[in-house]
Amino acid sequence: MDRVDLWSRVRLVCAIAALTMTLACCSRAADKAFDLQAILELNVGTTLGQCRAVPVDLGDKQGILLAYCEDAEVDPYVEMFFFPKHAMKLMVFALDGTQLWKKELGPGVIPGIWFTPVFPFDLDGEGVDEIWYVNNADDEHPLSLRGRRLERLDAKTGQSLGQWPWPEVDSNQSPSHTFRNFILGGQVKGKPILITAQGTYGPMKLQAWNPDMSQRWQHEIKRDTPGARGSHMCSVVDINNDGIDEVLWGERCIELDKGKELFCADRDSYNAHSDVVQPVLDRSTNRWFIYTCREGGSAAPRVALFDDTGRRIWGDLKEGHMDMGWTARLGDHGEQIAMAIRIGSKSAGQKGFFRKGVEEFTYDAFTGRPHKLAFSIFCTLPVDLNGDGIHELYRGLAEGDGAVLDHTGKPIATIGGHAGMASKFMARPGEQILAYYPDGTIRIWADRNAEDSPIAKARYSHPFYRANQKLTATGYNLINLTGL
Repeated sequence: MDRVDLWSRVRLVCAIAALTMTLACCSRAADKAFDLQAILELNVGTTLGQCRAVPVDLGDKQGILLAYCEDAEVDPYVEMFFFPKHAMKLMVFALDGTQLWKKELGPGVIPGIWFTPVFPFDLDGEGVDEIWYVNNADDEHPLSLRGRRLERLDAKTGQSLGQWPWPEVDSNQSPSHTFRNFILGGQVKGKPILITAQGTYGPMKLQAWNPDMSQRWQHEIKRDTPGARGSHMCSVVDINNDGIDEVLWGERCIELDKGKELFCADRDSYNAHSDVVQPVLDRSTNRWFIYTCREGGSAAPRVALFDDTGRRIWGDLKEGHMDMGWTARLGDHGEQIAMAIRIGSKSAGQKGFFRKGVEEFTYDAFTGRPHKLAFSIFCTLPVDLNGDGIHELYRGLAEGDGAVLDHTGKPIATIGGHAGMASKFMARPGEQILAYYPDGTIRIWADRNAEDSPIAKARYSHPFYRANQKLTATGYNLINLTGL
C-alpha cells in the first residue's frame, strides 16, 4: 500500500471516529476510575539530572532509548551554561526492562539537547532503527566545531556504523546561536529522508540525506532573510496530504523532497523565533493548523494560529516572552484547548530551570476565544492515559510537582519525577508516561483500566503520530503529539 492510500484510509478512520466521539467519550470508562500504576521500573545505576527518552524499533521487539547524565541540562546560553562534571550516556532497554547496551560518550560531548540531539530512525529501510546523534571527535575541545560528527549506531548493540562531518555553521555567533543542533526525519512517498539542521536565532541551515548518505538538498536561511527564525521544536507533518512530509522550521514550512519552502507565516511582520510551533488537526475537516507561542520580536502577536497555507486565523498578546505552550483535547468531547505561558524571567544551572513572573493564557484553539480553566496548567504535559480521546495532564515538566490531573483538573495521582516522554509506546490500552527520578530510577506509568476508543486508535495509527513520537530526544518536542 502506498502512502497516499494509507492517508485515504486514515482520513476515513478519522472521519468515522470524529462522528462517534461523543459516544466514545461517554461509554469509556466514564464509569471506570483511573488505576494509575508503575508497570515497569528500572535503575540506570547513577543519579539523574537530565534524561531524554524515545521509543526504538528493534525489528523483532520494541525498546526505549535513554540519553542521560548526572548533570542537569546544559544550555549554550552563556548565562545558563555551566561546565558538566559527568559524561553523557546512551542506553537501550527492551520493554521487559532488559538492558541491551549502554554507552558512555566521550569528554568532548556536552550533555545537552542542543549540543547533542539523538534520534532513532530507520533510514536504510530494513525495519530496524539506527541511532543518530551529534558526536564530537575532539575530546580536548568540547566547543569544537570541526570535531563534530553525525554518528550512526546499531540500535541493537550500540556499535558505531559510521561517522560523517557535521555541517559547518557560522562561527561568528554567540554560543547560544552556534550550538543549536537538530536531527529529524520524514517520508517522501514512502521513502525515508534524514534531516540535519543547525540554528534557531540567526543564520540557519537544513540538509536532507538519502539512505546512501548522499546529500539530497540543503536549505539555507541567511541572517538577513526576511521572516521568522527557527523554533525549539521541529514537528514533521504532511501538511497538504500529498504523501510528502514537511518540517515546520519555526513558522516556515519546508517540504522534504526538494527542500522547497511552501510558506512562511507572517513573513512581513515577524522576524524572531518561536518557543512553540505545533501542528493541530481539525478532525472535522482533516485539515492541519499551526499553533505558535513566540518569545519576542516585533509587534506581531505573541500567540497565534495559522492555517495550512500560513494564513493567520487569530492572534493575541502583543508583548512578553511566551515560554511554554501546547494544544490538547481538554474539552468534554475532545475539543482542542490552547495554552500559553508568559514569563518575566528564566534561569538555569546545575539545579535545572526556574521561571518567575508566570502568567497563564488559555483559548479555544480554533477560534482564539478565551477559555478559562479552573486550574493551573503550568508545567503540564498532556497524555491520554485511559484511551478515551481526551487528555489528562502530567505536571512533570520543569518545576512541576509530578501530579496527574484529569481534563477538569481533578487529581488522579501524584507520581513525582520528571517527564521523559508520554505516548503509546507499549502494547496496552492508553498512552503511557515514562518518568525519571533523581536517584536514577525510571518508571513507566499506565492506567490499568484503560480502554482505547476508536478516536484513540485513529491517533495511534496516524503517520504524524508515528513520525513525531521519535522526536523526544531532539529539540523540545515532548508536546508534539497533543495537537493530533
